[in-house]
This record gives sequence, structure tokens and C-alpha cells, in this order.
Amino acid sequence: MHRPHTCLEPTRSDSVAAVATPKKLAALLGKRGPHKVLRGDLAFAGQPGVVFTPAEGYNLPAVAFGHGWLLGTNRYKGTLEHLASWGIVAAAPDTGRGPMPSHRGLATDLGTVLDIVTGVRLGGGDISVHPDKLGVAGHGMGAGVAVLAAAARHDVKAVAALFPAPTSPSAEDAAATLTVPGLVLGDAALTDTLNDNTNSLAQAMGEQSTFRRLEKASSDGMVEGRRLLSPLGVAKTERWTVNTTRVLLTAFMLYHLTGESKYEDLAGSGELKNTRVVDPHEPIEDQAKSSPISTVRALIGR
Repeated sequence: MHRPHTCLEPTRSDSVAAVATPKKLAALLGKRGPHKVLRGDLAFAGQPGVVFTPAEGYNLPAVAFGHGWLLGTNRYKGTLEHLASWGIVAAAPDTGRGPMPSHRGLATDLGTVLDIVTGVRLGGGDISVHPDKLGVAGHGMGAGVAVLAAAARHDVKAVAALFPAPTSPSAEDAAATLTVPGLVLGDAALTDTLNDNTNSLAQAMGEQSTFRRLEKASSDGMVEGRRLLSPLGVAKTERWTVNTTRVLLTAFMLYHLTGESKYEDLAGSGELKNTRVVDPHEPIEDQAKSSPISTVRALIGR
């Protein structure tokens, strides 16, 4: 197999400092990481899609990412690059982009992506992925697809569902079988809709999972790039949503795939302004309430 073709200029961020609080960690992870980033084309292995990697490194963690409905990998380029800049190989299949995609098929493609990045040396042969450091994530439809992919494999160690949408087969049924840590991010809406099953999916996830609501976010807000109705203020990219999602996703994967303990609080229930960790099994009216500590910290920006 040919190595992925580099088509991005390598970049470098500030060096990682030793910090502890979720606020400081979030500020750090909101910036580009210390690694130069390379981009490759998964088509070299017969799978349409892209892969972003650190410029070098052995036994790296990897995350396969599933896109939302009617979207493609180009709408998540910045997020995939961000993960790679923090030392995570981030790959995404570019299939299932039509109006009636096969959710099961896209889940299979996520697994294929993981097989590719673990099965070949990337870059110039100086980049490899450790088979015990694999995660899956996705947005919208891709969030449910990521859960389906995790349930179908024994080697996935963490799964992140970002503003999930319903899938067929049911992501909730698949989530009930998971025994690995999970992260569910949702907006402030308290009830499920035809396009949003955040609550029911969070309820189906195991005890090792974290359900966090983002107060100022929307599902469309994390999609990158201009869209048809963007000039009218509809479906616009929300910088805060994109940044906060990247922070929480990066912390979650670094902690659960590499064991970096400094990210434990941020990957779990650590306080972060304008977000709140809730118990999805609580009554809806209780989920709407922030704890006194959370409210005070939000007011003073800590």
C-alpha cells in the first residue's frame, strides 16, 4: 500500500504545559496541539475517506469519525486536524452521504477505517497506531453510527456521540450492550425529537458514560464551512460550539485511549463554563437545573 499523500502544510502550536484545572485544560486544548499534521487519502486502501495524523509517532491512539446526514468529511476537517495535532490519528470514511444512507453500512466503514490505520504504517513508515488504543466518534447520524460500530467490535475502548440523531438499527439498543466509556454531548433541549435522540441514547449508555449539555450550542453549529442558508443565519457554524466540542472530545479520547490522567476531570464531570453534566435518568425538570457550585463557577468564570 502507498503511504497517505501529504497535502497540508505542517503546523506547530504552543508546547503543552503542565496544567490541572478543567478551565485551564480547556483553554489549552482549545488551541492547536504541539504536533505537525499530515493528511492522507484512505482511497489508497480502497476506502473512500481521509486520515489526519501527527507527523510522526509509534503506537498512537486512533479515532474513526462518522459524519452527519447529507454531510461529508470536508465538514469536519478542522476537528480531525485538531485531534491529530494532539497526537491522535483521526480518520473518517466519506461514504453514506446520500439522502437514504445505510447506517449499518457506515458503521462497517468506521470499522474498516480502524482496520486500515492499525494495519499499515502511515506517513513515511514512521507513524503507527496501537491496536489497543482505538476509539470511535461521530456527529448527528454519525454519532449513532459510532455507537453501532463500537457495539460490533471488541477492540474499541471509547465512544463519543456528539449531538446524536436516530439511526436504524437502533443506536440505543447497541448502546445498552457497551461496556466501554462513552461521552454524549447535547444542546440545552430537554426532549428528544425526530432529529435528536440525545436523551434516550444517553440513558442507554452504561455507568461509565458522561452526558454533558452545552448551553449555547446547536447540532448544526459544529458543522464547518458555509452552507446554503448561512447568509440568512440558519445552520451557521458556531465558533463556541466547535471549540467546546473539540476540547471535550480531545480530552475524552486522550484520557481513555492514552491514560493521560490530567484530562480525567475534563473527560468526565469536571466543571466547564456554559456546560453541565447531568444524569439522563433524572426527571427532565431536574436536568434543567444547574448545581449551586456550577452556577457560582459559571458566574465567576472558573
